[in-house]
Amino acid sequence: MSALRALLLPATLLLAACSREQPPVDPQLAAAIAGIKAIDNHAHPVLAAPGDREFDALPVDSMEPQSDPVAMRPGAFQTPFTAESKAAAKRERGDQYPAWVLDQMGVEIMLANRVAMGPTVEPPRFRWVPYADALIFPLDNSQLAAKNSDRKAFFVLEDKLRARYLAEAGLSAPPATLADYLARVVTPTLQRHKQGGAVAEKFEAAYLRSLAFDAADAAQADRVYRLRTPSDADYKVLQDYLFRYIAAVCGRLGMAVHLHTAAGAGGYFDVAGANPLNLEPVLNDPALRKTKFVMVHGGWPFTREITPLLEKPNAYLDFSAQSLLLTPATLAGTLRQWLEHVPEKVMFATDAYPYSNELGWEESGWISAHNGREALGRALTGMMRDGAITHQRAVELARMVLRENARALYGF
Repeated sequence: MSALRALLLPATLLLAACSREQPPVDPQLAAAIAGIKAIDNHAHPVLAAPGDREFDALPVDSMEPQSDPVAMRPGAFQTPFTAESKAAAKRERGDQYPAWVLDQMGVEIMLANRVAMGPTVEPPRFRWVPYADALIFPLDNSQLAAKNSDRKAFFVLEDKLRARYLAEAGLSAPPATLADYLARVVTPTLQRHKQGGAVAEKFEAAYLRSLAFDAADAAQADRVYRLRTPSDADYKVLQDYLFRYIAAVCGRLGMAVHLHTAAGAGGYFDVAGANPLNLEPVLNDPALRKTKFVMVHGGWPFTREITPLLEKPNAYLDFSAQSLLLTPATLAGTLRQWLEHVPEKVMFATDAYPYSNELGWEESGWISAHNGREALGRALTGMMRDGAITHQRAVELARMVLRENARALYGF
């Protein structure tokens, strides 16, 4: 062994030992993060009363079985909840049970992705995000439904929701012209949602088609609307036009547009179609500058691709679902990339959802909240140890991600 190597070896071993002894999250930072009451940008809370099915326009329990991720398999997770403890809490808390669940998660406000709100899931703790997908599929959807078994089940549900929106507009069928459909159905539906307290409209479109919403003019869209049973290519023109129309109206009404941007549930999901880069023409559209778009689930697995989209003035994202499916160590690497790039566009979210009896919205929400905080702490601790930020800045960034970015976006 050379003399130089002999001198360096003890120092190397000392550094390695120190590195092993360092916790993944700075203890002071961890305490600060634990004390921040969060705003959950995306979740599906369930009413306290049994039988609630309006927690999603497209419930995933209607799909064929898939190869479940390890994190969601029975026995792979632990939470403070048991069937007995939840039943006891429901008896004790009554109508306050959903709010009690938020308390266990450390969440002050949860954005509730629901077809409709209801008793026990209501403001101020829960804010409404209804669904707009049914409005962009106003014609015969049987050809689209035949593409795969998952979509077959989903389009039945979309047709049912569209019928509900038509009935609320006093109609039993779509009007004869596109102009009438926009004036009598689409715009009034969005206005009713806004008046009902909606802060955003949600699109689950990635479960139904690609997120490539191309530009289309009104004349092209009207031609397709009158066909009633168009080809897939023609129908896409109408869908694209309606999506951009809805996005523009949301901007004028002060509502954000939420989009599912991630690999989704089901064995036949079109992962490539959910790539957030498909949305770049929409984000670049000058006519949509007043509309704020939130890329829900942070585009996983396209997390690197989504990063530069944060430079768009109207683009935001959250990391819901990733904090359930991925380990905190894995998610921390993604969060660090985003926080080093445009931190004021990154938001905490859980995607709390009633996946099964074992993994209800309570369990999935708690796991996501716990893992999300740890991942955020790991990312910020790494930045601190590398000298990129101070402890004070780390706490500031944690508050931004956990609540302040959402407060600014929605005006809470």
